[in-house]
Amino acid sequence: MLAEREGAKRSRLLDEGEVYVAIESPLGPVFVAYGERGISAIHDTTDPDAFEQYFQRHFGRPVRPAGEPAPWLTEAFVANWGNGATVLSPPPRLSFDLRGCTPFETAVLLKTAEIRRGEIRPYSWVAKEVGHPLAVRAVGSAVGRNPIPLLIPCHRIVRADGKIGNYGLGGDRAKRKLLTAEGIDLAEVESLARAGIRYFGSDVTYTYCYPSCQQNRTVSEQHRLTFRSDEDATSLGYQPCETCRPPG
Repeated sequence: MLAEREGAKRSRLLDEGEVYVAIESPLGPVFVAYGERGISAIHDTTDPDAFEQYFQRHFGRPVRPAGEPAPWLTEAFVANWGNGATVLSPPPRLSFDLRGCTPFETAVLLKTAEIRRGEIRPYSWVAKEVGHPLAVRAVGSAVGRNPIPLLIPCHRIVRADGKIGNYGLGGDRAKRKLLTAEGIDLAEVESLARAGIRYFGSDVTYTYCYPSCQQNRTVSEQHRLTFRSDEDATSLGYQPCETCRPPG
């Protein structure tokens, strides 16, 4: 019976086409568009007409207002930004409508969606993960065109030199606000980068990982080492962490 009701809801949504709702985010109210294929856009304009024009201009199809956000959408924002959100909670499983993106852009954005709350990765990590390790600039371009910020968390991707970088949904200040809300110590991130430290290692497990990796939080200071490169770590017999998958 429940499956029939859910199927009926999806059919109605398909008949209606894409709809949008206003929802509160850490950066203020945003409009979120979604349809039967999944979430298609998040934009920070506060004017419904402006959002509809933006959507038509960028995606070439209409969108109409909905009364209330779908429960799963509200749950996704609560899981990411509510008071009960935790650093170690995995990202909620969501469907994204990325029509209009190239296969490479789609791969980059779906990989970005895997980065957990409270963790950051360099652009080079994404490039390696999608099978194009030399395409770091192209990854940056794809991330810069992310149509679904906040839920495809491109704010969790930073430069390899430790600089936080720009952000399409409000710039550097907004990116810093989001990362700080997730428990990232930006002063430490930038300090490690200035010192040339890229990875932490454990002399118990003989693995190394990105400093923000959840596995690193279980390593005590007396068992933690620092590495300037993956070559430094592997030359001493350390293996890449299986959770954050640094180069190795």
